Amino acid sequence: MPIAKVNGIYMYYELQGDENLPCLILNNGIFMNAATGWRLQEKIFSKSYRLLKYDFRGQGDSEHPKDEYTIELHADDLADLMTNLKIKKAHIIGFSYGGAVAQAFVLKYPELCYSLILGAITSEISSRLELIVNGWLNHAKNRDLESFFNSTVPWFFTSKTILENPELLANAKNRYAKLDFTSVAKLCKCFLSVNFTQQLKEITVPTCILVGEQDLLAEHNYVEIMHQNIPICELHIIPSASHVILWERVEEFNTIVMGFLSKQTV
Repeated sequence: MPIAKVNGIYMYYELQGDENLPCLILNNGIFMNAATGWRLQEKIFSKSYRLLKYDFRGQGDSEHPKDEYTIELHADDLADLMTNLKIKKAHIIGFSYGGAVAQAFVLKYPELCYSLILGAITSEISSRLELIVNGWLNHAKNRDLESFFNSTVPWFFTSKTILENPELLANAKNRYAKLDFTSVAKLCKCFLSVNFTQQLKEITVPTCILVGEQDLLAEHNYVEIMHQNIPICELHIIPSASHVILWERVEEFNTIVMGFLSKQTV
């Protein structure tokens, strides 16, 4: 298992592909992990890019320190991991929670970024989203696996997907059974602090935003704020999709990401 000492903690990562290819760094969603989260993207992405997947502190196989987490601390962890692995610059993709980390990273370390891809994320937490995530946080604190599963998963997929793809729910149950709920609660609390709206105009790298047409977590009016304020930005709304677009609409997600990346120069 590849582990690096990063910013005072041990961090799990996977680095794959030709070192002469430009690097694409994959930032997980809050309940994802590096080992399984990007399996539906790896094959196509790795044809053109060297991939770096990793677990945030408090997530998956990385260390789960007792201290509280912050989005900026996650960004510092990634910068130190890049230094450790001698990666000078990369394209950054962040899904959901990982998209919040990606925003913090590009704002603090713009010299390390070629471009930015943000999936199913906003630049601030709406009052409605705050209520939803606080509900998740409370279930995590209670360490109630069934309640936690039932309170989160329905937000992630359309009814059609849930009906036609029972393996998504089965995979989620298996993944949730391994969660460290103490760290999950810290991640949820950390997410509630996201607020980058006033800094969006400072993001100078080309940016691509993707969101599901039926996403009730990344509300479209808040996504539009990002689209209007990031100087070089394109927005893609994926039809018939909810929040977890990278699993629910795999071909569309991958095609949009690869199309955007193909336009970038390194």
